[in-house]
Amino acid sequence: PPVMLVELLFQAACVSLFLSSGQGRVYPARKKPASFAVERRRVGPHVCFPGSSSGCCPGWMLSPGSGKCTLPLCSFGCGGGSCIAPNLCMCPDGEQGITCPEPPGTCGEYGCDLSCNHGGCQEVARVCPIGFSMAETANGVRCTDIDECQSAACEGTCVNTEGGFACECGAGRELSADRRSCRDTDECQATPCQHRCENSVGSYRCSCRPGYHLHGNRHSCV
Repeated sequence: PPVMLVELLFQAACVSLFLSSGQGRVYPARKKPASFAVERRRVGPHVCFPGSSSGCCPGWMLSPGSGKCTLPLCSFGCGGGSCIAPNLCMCPDGEQGITCPEPPGTCGEYGCDLSCNHGGCQEVARVCPIGFSMAETANGVRCTDIDECQSAACEGTCVNTEGGFACECGAGRELSADRRSCRDTDECQATPCQHRCENSVGSYRCSCRPGYHLHGNRHSCV
């Protein structure tokens, strides 16, 4: 039919117009983005996108020899050990951690301080803390805990602690404000009795109001 023929001619004209208009248009050339995989192969396994200060991922730095990001960083230092991964040290004793303990110095367990002497400096042992005695050894000065219980005036039992001591009182007694003497604990403050409570040294006694007698449990009234 004529109608269908007109319709087909119209569609063909539209397609022809679309193709002819597309042929004359020029698109600006775009630079193909660099492949991140290629960049990783070029500078090492721990490289970040451009924009970071060194180009390396956090925790890594450039190796001077190869210029690749292969050297790990340990923020706290590894002492006599070596940095094997970001903030992970391998220590001489085989242990691993964020850092390695410093080897004991010549001044003993509390280390050294620098002291000026006639324009020069020399290492001297640190003063021992209160509650410790100082002793000279082949490796310098050593601080030893003093047993204060040898001379402490505790009314109850004396317990020696590192750098000090503590007094303890037996059952039914408690430390006074001076932390040395003992006083009786008033058990009646905890209201253990149903009616009346009478405190005594190291103990207490319950009683009942008139018309009641004390139960066999020594606390309740019947």
